[in-house]
Amino acid sequence: MSNKPKVSNAIIRRLPRYRRYLGVLQNKGIKKISSNELSEIIGYTASQIRQDFNTFGEFGQQGYGYSVDYLYKEINKILGLDREYKTVIVGVGHLGQAVANYTYYYKIGFNIMGLFDINPEKIGTTINDVEIKAFSELEDFCKSEGVDIGIICVNSEGAQEVADKLVAGGVKGIWNFAPIDLEIPKDVALESVHLSDSLHALSFMIKSMNAEQE
Repeated sequence: MSNKPKVSNAIIRRLPRYRRYLGVLQNKGIKKISSNELSEIIGYTASQIRQDFNTFGEFGQQGYGYSVDYLYKEINKILGLDREYKTVIVGVGHLGQAVANYTYYYKIGFNIMGLFDINPEKIGTTINDVEIKAFSELEDFCKSEGVDIGIICVNSEGAQEVADKLVAGGVKGIWNFAPIDLEIPKDVALESVHLSDSLHALSFMIKSMNAEQE
């Protein structure tokens, strides 16, 4: 059993944001930055930033700050982005195609190995040179190709069946865009993106701001 302390979900959620801002700094040619300077850019307090980074080790030097390149590289390692993931997308409608194009054009380390759909008119066609296969082939494909991640872009009615096939195929993680809470084994990572939840939260924020202005 690992003796490493469990990293809080809040810190995990902040790490991609750190990485994104550090990437912007790299593109600007900035080589070092202090926690105070990063605080002004990203919005978290300098103390919070130092605490987050100290969770994983000593990345900065007193009186110098942080090396932008080194910190970006270390956060990549922490997030597991220093490797590529074999990925499949199930459901190649508008959303599935958008996700496929995003991962292809931005080269973010998630290699789309296969696309799957139940629509016979789509099967055999390609997106970014990847052939769309029949859903019935999903489980065997995942097993034979050693797929790491399955991306679900189907409706809520079919999502659990897709998840079951992905789990049976041996995937390590599922990125779910279907508006449903999936039941999966504890040894499979799950990240659900409920677009309607985000829109509803935005609606609340607008309502709150309007109330303050009245």
